[in-house]
Amino acid sequence: MSDWFVYVLRCGDGSLYTGITTDVARRLIEHASGGPRAAKYLRGRGPLELVFSASVDGKSAALAMERWIKAQPRSRKEKIISGHLPLPRADC
Repeated sequence: MSDWFVYVLRCGDGSLYTGITTDVARRLIEHASGGPRAAKYLRGRGPLELVFSASVDGKSAALAMERWIKAQPRSRKEKIISGHLPLPRADC
């Protein structure tokens, strides 16, 4: 099973973007380039800063973790980023 990552970017406007990938560095470059593989939400919101990433086992676990993080209010997302709120088990 390949490692997947869930990650959070802080945009230049202060908003937070959560996504999943198998290669965080490559994905950050894609987002920053604003090209066709970049998320539409991020276009024009640079500079982008990687503020959180966590390895999870498998795509389904990454999708579940992404969905869980996106459902959290901003205050809890900031606690996740700072390490003051642990992530749930992978089967969240």
